[in-house]
Amino acid sequence: MAFRPSLSPAPIRNARHHHRQRVTAIRSVRESLVSLAGLTGAPVLNQSGEIGRLQDVVARWDGEERYPAVTGLVVQIGRRRAFVPIDEVRRISHGSVELRAARVDRDFARREGEVMLGRDVVDHQLVDVDGVQVIRAADLYLAIVPGAAGPVLRLVGVDVSAQTLLRRLGPKRWRRVPTPERVIDWAAIQPFGSEVRDVRLRASNEGLRRLRPGELADLLEDLGRDARQELLATLEPEKAADALEEMDPEELGALLRETPPQEAAALLVRMEPDEAVDALRDLDRPEREELLAHMAEDKRAHLARILHYQEDRAGGFMTTNLVTAVPDEPVGAVRDRLRAAREHAGDIDGVAVVDDDGMFLGDVSLFHVAVAADDADVAALLAEREPVTVAAEAQLNEVAERLIDSRHSSVVVVDDQCRPIGRILADDVLDALMPERGRRHFPRLLQ
Repeated sequence: MAFRPSLSPAPIRNARHHHRQRVTAIRSVRESLVSLAGLTGAPVLNQSGEIGRLQDVVARWDGEERYPAVTGLVVQIGRRRAFVPIDEVRRISHGSVELRAARVDRDFARREGEVMLGRDVVDHQLVDVDGVQVIRAADLYLAIVPGAAGPVLRLVGVDVSAQTLLRRLGPKRWRRVPTPERVIDWAAIQPFGSEVRDVRLRASNEGLRRLRPGELADLLEDLGRDARQELLATLEPEKAADALEEMDPEELGALLRETPPQEAAALLVRMEPDEAVDALRDLDRPEREELLAHMAEDKRAHLARILHYQEDRAGGFMTTNLVTAVPDEPVGAVRDRLRAAREHAGDIDGVAVVDDDGMFLGDVSLFHVAVAADDADVAALLAEREPVTVAAEAQLNEVAERLIDSRHSSVVVVDDQCRPIGRILADDVLDALMPERGRRHFPRLLQ
């Protein structure tokens, strides 16, 4: 008989209670959803009847709230645009708005940090962080959400479907109560490229931080010019550089051209040298020279040396991130250098061993470095077989043949004096042979 743990009645009752609370909360939000498109143009009523038409909904987001709170409504009263604070609104439904006050005395004036949802968000680019896609808002959804100080009307979702867009742009009779299942949760959304310059992005940027470089590259490729500059500015420099390395060459070239030269140069310097050189090659000569001029002398000289090689030769697609050692060096010291080079871990799969004159003696895999004793000499790890190398002028097919014949994961590039100047990994060869890579992502819907 299988063992089944027994649960006391109290935990079971508590679990059921929390489940009922969650289901009730979800049902409450769904039932209270209000479409911004359905609300725009709706009559605004007080005790005397209709006084005007709703023009827009104003919300405030300060970079902290997952669901921005609605602060008021913009109402067209004759030729006047009036502002109605949300606490003066008695009821909002799909077809009308009822006010508590008999008079509306305050003219509308945009305040710092406030957003007009219809004007500033609908039809603008947004980023669905969970679905890893750039979307365009066809409609927005508001709902009454419980809060510590009482219920609050908040922006909770965005609809991106073509059907919603057609309903919104079509005759009024086409518009109907929205289907919540088609709404993306606003908690998964980051707005970029807003026309309202003083609106801050969500401060935590949790969703952006967990995205992989390739996913960020997809977003940068799909966003418009202002929006992707804004996205770049939110990323940590190293993560931004990693994302640029994954971008389509044409899109990366466009991004570098639209970025101020000093900032573009700083991004290139943080990229892996081989990736930075590829990006520079795709620019016109004057553009390339301008970006190089904004780099420190050592970085500029380093990239210029790689640019000297043709793109389809070993020197043109090698990485210059090398960890070297001498034969009589203890393994512990080599491990320290590997730890210092951890940001280049993707380019390092071995340690190049050189003699006192810098000539290449052989390659030691990271596995052998990892299992050796700290006080062991590097010489003890060298294999007796001939080192696997290629010349900087070697063509792509020659590099591929050397990798296949040796069954190694990388090959060391050497100069005319047999000194190591770079390394080519197997995936570098694959990138050179198959530069186009596709990715697909799917949106998360409001549950």
